[in-house]
Amino acid sequence: MRGAGPVVLVAVLLASLSGCGSVQEREDSASAAVLRFQESLRTTDTTRGCAALAPGTRDELEQNAELPCPRALSDAGLPEAGTADEARVVDVYGRQARVVTNRDTLFLSSFPGGWKVTAAGCTERPAMPYQCLIKGG
Repeated sequence: MRGAGPVVLVAVLLASLSGCGSVQEREDSASAAVLRFQESLRTTDTTRGCAALAPGTRDELEQNAELPCPRALSDAGLPEAGTADEARVVDVYGRQARVVTNRDTLFLSSFPGGWKVTAAGCTERPAMPYQCLIKGG
């Protein structure tokens, strides 16, 4: 039974890696989450948009605006999502992702229920962190 240790360890590692999905699957999933979020904003379904936010992002949005999330999200000034918006660039690093669409850059984190938006309305700044209209703490 002493020789079974490495085999069991390899099997456990392979099982855990396969549960994460391929990079392409994770990129597709992050992209789909962003497009659903943008669709909720385009159709003014801010309740659904709030459900797509990471808990810390939703909390910070409400605290900063001193309004419930649906109202704060509609007042956040996020770029309007067009009907033809698509993910142009998707970068996934472990449990984090950056998705660049035609009109916005968004950041996401992977949660047990799927990808959640941690920052949106983000503008790249040379040699500095992105400036985001909404973000989590």
